[in-house]
Amino acid sequence: MTIKQAIIKFLEYLEIERGRTLNTVKNYDHYLLTFAEFLKNKNTNNPEKINRELIHEYRLMLNRLEPELSKKTQNYYLIALRSFLKYLAKNNIESFPPEQVELAKSDERQIVFLDEDELERLFSAPDPNNLQGRRDLAILNLLFSTGLRVSELCNLKKTDINLERSEFSVKGKGGKVRVVFLDQEAKESLKRYLSLRHDKSDFLFISYGHRNNESEFEINKNEPITPRSVQRMIQKYTKQVGITKDVSPHVLRHSFATDLLMNGADLRSVQTLLGHSSINTTQIYTHVTDQHLQDVHQAFHGLRRTKKAEEESSAVISDLDIK
Repeated sequence: MTIKQAIIKFLEYLEIERGRTLNTVKNYDHYLLTFAEFLKNKNTNNPEKINRELIHEYRLMLNRLEPELSKKTQNYYLIALRSFLKYLAKNNIESFPPEQVELAKSDERQIVFLDEDELERLFSAPDPNNLQGRRDLAILNLLFSTGLRVSELCNLKKTDINLERSEFSVKGKGGKVRVVFLDQEAKESLKRYLSLRHDKSDFLFISYGHRNNESEFEINKNEPITPRSVQRMIQKYTKQVGITKDVSPHVLRHSFATDLLMNGADLRSVQTLLGHSSINTTQIYTHVTDQHLQDVHQAFHGLRRTKKAEEESSAVISDLDIK
């Protein structure tokens, strides 16, 4: 079996047996075809020929590409390669051991999130007196209330939402289903938005173009709003209210997670609410909640020394009283 034949089999395995989305399969296809082209230039067309030296040269190539790839992006290529090698090993196809493909060390990920004042300013931006404004406010509130990924939000249908129970199930990465919850603001903004919906679309959020009404919806037929449209909408409002941070739909997901942690939620619960497979992914949020560590330090550090000092002070006062 050639490298390209093995890659095709692997991509089919991801799509059918692992249930990966077409976007994920497309990304893996891009990363692995880059590796296949690299091997072709090295006159290598067989999985058995992949060795440590070739992996080393491939990593050098990724690091020297123009335009330059970030360490994070390089790791996407290496993760795809490692998954491919695991597939080969699982199917008894001899190749390089996947566990020996090490990821590049990258800088600590910086989390951008909105504080309480910025959230209030953002939520005040949409005009609640028209259909598009009500839709936009419902999107903002839903993202912050649930921590949904933008792709998950765009794929929601009206029948997915249970406003009475204030919760609903969503299918996330890898086809994993989790329950998310609506706060009162999200419930009310969704009710107000849906009260003006008279179209026949199944989707919860749709695009209205530039006319701010339903007439243009007929052009888009039964299609949901796109992630790019949500991105542009959020950028428009953040600029409008003077927020200088680079705010994306994922920043509202970050804001959801940090809000929970800073108000006392435990990491495991936040992991479940976000739909993370590994607790390690959720731990990226812990460094933004350092205020809690400061509170703990002030509350509990040095208590024995403080108590000893108080006892010594009391003893001195007692001696003075005796004298």
